[in-house]
Amino acid sequence: MWRYGWAVLALALIGGCESNHEYLLKQGYPPAFADGFDDGCVSGRQAAGSISGEFRKNVARYLKDPQYAEGWSDGFRQCQAMLENRDRNNDRNRHWDERERAWQQEKDRDAARAYRSQ
Repeated sequence: MWRYGWAVLALALIGGCESNHEYLLKQGYPPAFADGFDDGCVSGRQAAGSISGEFRKNVARYLKDPQYAEGWSDGFRQCQAMLENRDRNNDRNRHWDERERAWQQEKDRDAARAYRSQ
């Protein structure tokens, strides 16, 4: 099931106001998987450094219910990776913005020198 998880997560996020849980149920996933996915997703975002949310895991259920455990693991990995990728992309964009500004300043200084020397 985890192979389809990225598509499920992406579609759920695009789906607007519909929660991941509701979306997963509509797609035919068992309620236990959807419950685990929700808990794992919140935990994965928290593990990736999100300020909001807390670590959620029904340990007794995780140990006894394979569908909950699979949902939790999928949700944790996907949401952690998604948040880490977003942060990595933000850092990369910030870096390129700084390089672009520095290049523009250098270009403007060179142009100003060229105009002064004429």
